[in-house]
Amino acid sequence: MRTVEYAGDRYLLLKRSTDASLVRDPETGDTRHLPTEELSATGDPPLSVAAGRVPEPARRLVSAVDSPTALGLLVELDERGPLAVRTVLGDTELCESDLHGLVGDLRVAGLVAETDVAGERGYRLTDTGRVGLRTLTG
Repeated sequence: MRTVEYAGDRYLLLKRSTDASLVRDPETGDTRHLPTEELSATGDPPLSVAAGRVPEPARRLVSAVDSPTALGLLVELDERGPLAVRTVLGDTELCESDLHGLVGDLRVAGLVAETDVAGERGYRLTDTGRVGLRTLTG
């Protein structure tokens, strides 16, 4: 599979023939035949282009969350709202350094942000994090 361009749009090349090639739109999944001589290779990684069909917030969430603990923290922040660091530490098996590392990765991904919770340092889910969870959970 290769990534090609036609009239300014990117497609995944499924089958190439002399006159017309079968391509798939990575955003919609629709297939169609296009003139082979009018296709040009883009060099974009085809699997990365295919991933474009998944909404960006969900892609970001899936890329950043590498454990059930990280996913669980996002779910708790969504369910319970912003949480103070002390609350998270008291309600989970995480130590402070593990929580700091976990939240650091989620902050870099734009899924969690620091906030003030009743005068204490805490964390909240960002809009991107919320949309990403909704995409996965329906």
